[in-house]
Amino acid sequence: MSRTDDVRIPSDSAPPAEAVIRVEQYPATSRILHWLVAVLVLATWPLGFFIQFTKKEVTLDFYLVHESLGFLVLWIMLVRIGNKLVTRTPQREGPVVERVAATVVHALLYIFLIVMPISGFLATNAHGFPLVWFGLVPVWSPLGKSPDIAWTLSTIHEVSAWSLLALFALHIGAVLLHHVIRRDNTLYRML
Repeated sequence: MSRTDDVRIPSDSAPPAEAVIRVEQYPATSRILHWLVAVLVLATWPLGFFIQFTKKEVTLDFYLVHESLGFLVLWIMLVRIGNKLVTRTPQREGPVVERVAATVVHALLYIFLIVMPISGFLATNAHGFPLVWFGLVPVWSPLGKSPDIAWTLSTIHEVSAWSLLALFALHIGAVLLHHVIRRDNTLYRML
């Protein structure tokens, strides 16, 4: 359930004591899951990109951490979808075109945050490297070593990663538009 809190938002037109605006926030579970996924993606994405520049002796270690974090993102995203189905979220504000754009970008973010870890997990298995999550828990895979589809899965993973980066840039651009230029309460709803 969303909640409405008094949030102190800096305002040029009102003295500080009067700059309290009521903001309907996302439920705590939604906010925690949002920021948890954001932090994990901000760790996992660059790690995956820089694997190609690592020394051969540590490449498999980097893959293990990258894939383990990605697998964690997958499970948190599944929890996030479940959370979205059972919680009430604040209404989106603004013109219809912005609300539609926000809905589309959020839906694509969710899709790629599911497709990317699944394709990465399956690709590494198809390349012959089954996941042992954080080096501790062997994870069953529907694929064994399958070189004939490994590169296709790797391509899906890579395209998903770049698509996610573009969507992330759009998302951050919208946050900056709302918070810095329009100075509305959109960001405060997710804090």
